[in-house]
Amino acid sequence: MRQAEQVKEKTSHKIDLMNKRVLLAKRPKGMPDASTWQLEELPVPGLREGEALIQTEYISLDPAMRGWIRDAKSYLPPVKLGEVMRAAIVGKVIASKNRNMKVGDYYTGFHSAQLFVVTDGNGMFRIDSNKAPLTTYLSVLGMPGITAYFGLLRIGQPKAGETVLVSGAAGAVGSVVGQIAKIKGCHVVGIAGGTEKCDYIVNELGFDGAIDYKNEDITERLDVLCPNGIDVYYDNVGGEILDTALTRINRKARIVICGAISQYNKKPKGPDNYYLILAARAKMEGFVVIDYFGESETARLEMGQWMREGRLRSREFIAEGIENFHEAFLRLFSGKKMGKLILKVA
Repeated sequence: MRQAEQVKEKTSHKIDLMNKRVLLAKRPKGMPDASTWQLEELPVPGLREGEALIQTEYISLDPAMRGWIRDAKSYLPPVKLGEVMRAAIVGKVIASKNRNMKVGDYYTGFHSAQLFVVTDGNGMFRIDSNKAPLTTYLSVLGMPGITAYFGLLRIGQPKAGETVLVSGAAGAVGSVVGQIAKIKGCHVVGIAGGTEKCDYIVNELGFDGAIDYKNEDITERLDVLCPNGIDVYYDNVGGEILDTALTRINRKARIVICGAISQYNKKPKGPDNYYLILAARAKMEGFVVIDYFGESETARLEMGQWMREGRLRSREFIAEGIENFHEAFLRLFSGKKMGKLILKVA
């Protein structure tokens, strides 16, 4: 009897809210279709001691999600069938039995794709909604920005006057990489798909040049825009573009492997020109942003300062409705978005 009373004390009264969450229903072969996901509706559970309830306002949609639903070895365990889809979120605490998480505070972190999140605070970080728009904490001041910051500065190690080439340059990570490289005094060229995206990275973000891979010959344009070769190549796409970039690398070049979005929905193909890394005495290194989460505040402080100075810009593409998770997710691969892709759910 006493044990039952103790359990009852640890659980709050019922919370009269209905949750909606996106479950992984099956593992896709190739491009995910609508049957990959299942939208489930169920009551929000009561809080136990040490827990808080966050109402999600925005969900981050990232290319890495495609890897998380593949049943294969990676830097994180795959999302299990029937589990809520892993995702970074931003939301507001609306109820709390956690002394460190106060009602009204905003948090961001890795959690899951659902309207309401019950958390003990592990992996969540309090943010100041007065210092920057909430969506910024999922873009420049979130995982994409931190990825760009540490991937470029720690692995790429650009020096003033060097040439930096960025693929996926109009995306959430690539657009920040190019801007940081310009801040560091580099000659920056971006590869993007379509005239609108190329105009964006040159005229709004300050890149020195752009290559439209959909309508231009990349090899010929590299000769024009990177006449002194490539010192740092920040790769977000893999495939043929990576292979072509390797033909223009300088001695002691640094190739940063951040992603390979062109390969995520098919059997991956490695670069044919890998031997040129040997000839150039170059270095190719992959990395995962979670290795730098302990230093993320350092990146946020410096990038926040650059934003206030007008040297670093952010653009977000906002889709709406958790019911539209699948359609919004596909924009990652169709190219029908500019900058960071975010799903607004509240």
